[in-house]
Amino acid sequence: MRLAVIVPVLNEHAAIVSTLSRLDPLRTRGTQVIVVDGGSTDATVARALPLADAVVQSPRGRAEQMNTGARAALQGGADVVLFLHADCVLPDGADGLIEAALCANAAWGRFDVSIDDPRLMLRIVSAMMNWRSRLTGICTGDQAIFVTRSAFAKLSGFASVPLMEDIEFCKRAKHVSWPAAIAAPVHTSSRRWQRHGVWRTILLMWCFRLAYFMGADPHQLARRYHDAR
Repeated sequence: MRLAVIVPVLNEHAAIVSTLSRLDPLRTRGTQVIVVDGGSTDATVARALPLADAVVQSPRGRAEQMNTGARAALQGGADVVLFLHADCVLPDGADGLIEAALCANAAWGRFDVSIDDPRLMLRIVSAMMNWRSRLTGICTGDQAIFVTRSAFAKLSGFASVPLMEDIEFCKRAKHVSWPAAIAAPVHTSSRRWQRHGVWRTILLMWCFRLAYFMGADPHQLARRYHDAR
């Protein structure tokens, strides 16, 4: 299996070195790491260059950046692409876990998630995210979505929406196959919870997801989301 990890970034100079360094074991086993920059104005690109196989530029927006990275990876011969947020760390042996999961007739999948924070409430949030994903087949970008070459092509990648691109992708991908669920967790930073407060962040997430599932326009939601933040 030829795996490529796509890391979309925007002004992530504080986190990018740690994130990419953790991918070194995968790179030694043949995984390609592609960083997709959406126009950073800090040192993100300079810090990423020595730690990635490629750093490419893209129009700003996570969906656009992930599609740009996936196209580069697939043109380079990747069989599977994985999308990793800049503040997330994959579990050890992630490449083998993905290969085993996809051998069970799944065309895509995700990992469980663990928020790096000892507070009980955030441990509960992690558990609820994992439970929801197993029940509904819907997951978030924090869970490191991965997909085969053929399924990504069939789905035409991520929709060009400014918010909920991960949810929208999962809703369509479920028609290709049920997602593989890998129990080994991706560790994600608690920075947004610390920045905005645990309860406020929970409320914002649920309100915006409910609005999306009720049919709200993602572009309007994105404007409201950034205003709320």
